[in-house]
Amino acid sequence: MKELETRGITYIEQIPGGDGTWYCGLDFAQGDLYEAEELFKEDRAVKGRNFCLIRYPEGEVFRPFEKREGFYPAEAVQEDGMIYFPAVDFPGKTIRIHAFDCATHETEIKAELPLSAARDCYNLRLHVRPLTLTRQGGADGLFEIIWPEKASFPLDPHESFFLRDDNKLYFNRWDEEGEGEDYVYREETVVRDLAGALIEVLPGDVRLMPDGELWHLK
Repeated sequence: MKELETRGITYIEQIPGGDGTWYCGLDFAQGDLYEAEELFKEDRAVKGRNFCLIRYPEGEVFRPFEKREGFYPAEAVQEDGMIYFPAVDFPGKTIRIHAFDCATHETEIKAELPLSAARDCYNLRLHVRPLTLTRQGGADGLFEIIWPEKASFPLDPHESFFLRDDNKLYFNRWDEEGEGEDYVYREETVVRDLAGALIEVLPGDVRLMPDGELWHLK
């Protein structure tokens, strides 16, 4: 059995957009980004968050930065040999998109935005194809592209964004009806343009594969 020193991180996920050789680990001692934001708004301490990247199969652990108060990273994505992850500096009221080079293991800042660029940190996360920072849900029920473009439109309460492919946005939508033997649950994929206009609705799900191909499961 391989032993990995993760400083208390007990759950890791394969980083989407890559070839399956990199994993990301985060602790949830103070919840996700939105929950940490709520603590900050209440003038309570945001103690920071442990974050690590792990390369498979070696099991080598990389820490692009040390945990520090007020600094809260989120889930990573991978594209073109780089791992990107957003992090909020709450005292500095800044969102930074960090870039970790998979070859050199060096980290730099890809972009820096004011925290006010997002209505809040509810489901604030990065996606690829191309690299995009989005925010979804919260009390307003809006989907937003925060960077590199700006877009905002309302969603059906049962819709959830999961994939961008150039100028197409893919949302999972679920529905249910009936009871007992008549109960029916179904999922479909809603495709929209960057302004939120409906392009098509596909039965089933769409998955992004490691080689960049999209698979439609129906």
